[in-house]
Amino acid sequence: MVNHSANPQLKLFSLTSNTAIAEKIAKAAGVPLGKLSSRQFSDGEIMINIEESVRGDDIYIVQSTSNPVNDHLWELLIMVDACKRASANSVNVVIPYFGYSRQDRIAASREPITAKLVANMLVKAGVDRVLVLDLHAVQVQGFFDIPVDNLFTMPLFAKHYIDKGLTGSDVVVVSPKNSGVKRARSLAEYLDAPIAIIDYSEDDSHREEGYIIGDVKGKKAILVDDILNTGKTFAEAAKIVERDGATEIYAVASHGLFAGGAAEVLKMAPIKEILVTDSVCTDEPKPENVEYLTASELIAEAIVRIYERQPLSPLFTYTEDED
Repeated sequence: MVNHSANPQLKLFSLTSNTAIAEKIAKAAGVPLGKLSSRQFSDGEIMINIEESVRGDDIYIVQSTSNPVNDHLWELLIMVDACKRASANSVNVVIPYFGYSRQDRIAASREPITAKLVANMLVKAGVDRVLVLDLHAVQVQGFFDIPVDNLFTMPLFAKHYIDKGLTGSDVVVVSPKNSGVKRARSLAEYLDAPIAIIDYSEDDSHREEGYIIGDVKGKKAILVDDILNTGKTFAEAAKIVERDGATEIYAVASHGLFAGGAAEVLKMAPIKEILVTDSVCTDEPKPENVEYLTASELIAEAIVRIYERQPLSPLFTYTEDED
């Protein structure tokens, strides 16, 4: 008998949350997107049909679990089930933006840990491996009982700012909240720049009264966060940094959700450029100073390396001889 899994073929499928990045990933990986149909019935139920054989193949499904989060999560789970029932050799999910990742702990009495629940659902559905981009909290990897590869966007951002000449002592990387210090330090090391932290008193009802730990006066400030949601964190931080003497202000986030009227909030902020990756596709309005940096080549290389059983460690750093 022929062992179909002895030489499985890589097949890449895109669900509906972010077809734009999936097409770029497919092009970068040199693998065409597989054929499928996904539709919702009038009552909201989702139906998926895979329109080609996946028997014995290694399947990679691209789906950000962004707004509408629950629809995209269920579509992903249903696609995984379809692949398992069609005898795929392995089912790997590529989640550029992992929804519910901020619910990673019990912050108040009787709260759920929804990130763990989502991890359990994916594993139970039959996922063999997860590939994500910049998890909100790296410990979410431990919520899964399967391999999870968490790619970092800081090397991409570092290259962008180095190419713009934003390096050295006249630049300062600012964490707009004290929980993001590690992220700020990572970018600052690439740029050979100092860091600063914006902190607030225990009563932070007056957010504009935040204070800066570090020096921003006379410097070009880069605000860094992982998720740009409503834009309020960046907008408030930009005002504080401007108040303390920064000459130019930039903002960078891995995931641009732009929810809850973020465009209007950010439009009023003294930010020269807002940089995000294309991990999320959204119809929400965006300010004119937003620039997108694609993560598709990074994700594509990771997919190929996983498929070919090569190490991913070369993808975690930036070197100046990169193209």
